[in-house]
Amino acid sequence: MPPNRSSTTPAEAERERGEGQASSPAPAVTRAAAVLDVLAAATGGRATLSDLARELAIPKSSTSNILQALEDAGLVTRDGSDFSLGRKLVELGASYLSRRDEIREFYQFCGQAPALSGETVRVALLDGDHVIYLARYEGHPAVRLTSTIGDKMPASLCAVGKALVARLHERDWEEMYPDDAELPVLTPHSIRTGKDFKEELRRIRREGYAFEDEESTLGVVCVAVPVPTRGAHGPNLGVSVTALKATFTEEQKMTMVSELTELARALGNPMGGWPTS
Repeated sequence: MPPNRSSTTPAEAERERGEGQASSPAPAVTRAAAVLDVLAAATGGRATLSDLARELAIPKSSTSNILQALEDAGLVTRDGSDFSLGRKLVELGASYLSRRDEIREFYQFCGQAPALSGETVRVALLDGDHVIYLARYEGHPAVRLTSTIGDKMPASLCAVGKALVARLHERDWEEMYPDDAELPVLTPHSIRTGKDFKEELRRIRREGYAFEDEESTLGVVCVAVPVPTRGAHGPNLGVSVTALKATFTEEQKMTMVSELTELARALGNPMGGWPTS
């Protein structure tokens, strides 16, 4: 029986790391990634500065600088002399997993939904006090005088932005939208002040959906709901459907709310919900 052999000797591993760093366009990033790899493989999930410097074959001073940068970013955490992976990695991993199939599922759901299949439906991400549109399904006929993929819109001007801000805590509302704040205006129907916007957010909390009535585009209305979040720090996604006001009915609105809610549950976590304060 042949003797047991490790696939890579310590000397070979050290040489491979050196070669990889030499060819890397950003050696510091390569070393930081190597630190995370070592911590992930460490017994008990912990390692000291000396352990990491020895494993990576780099000076302690360099290792210390890398660890400090990773700690500042929340990617590693320190407990005495030990280091371990930080919670930020969980958030990043959850964000990656949550988005991997969402856009494909979005288009599949819209194409099969009785009402949404004939409408203009979009997915948006909350980014501060704006939303960014990530996907757009165009029914027949599509409402083309509205935002498309990659467009950015003030949250106060659109249904999906209102739905996403409404799920934040009220202390965030006060910071983002003081009563006397003057909000962006696109039509005579746009919400103009922070005070009025917060009243609208409370209504959305009560009813469970957001409605936009010619606030960004004359002649166009929109209904939106948030996608339930995967954990406390999951991505703030929402879905919305746009229609022409001239042919829009209350019955149509409630049908849209129902199908959007199903779509949101399909894209997110059914355990999500509105905050309590």
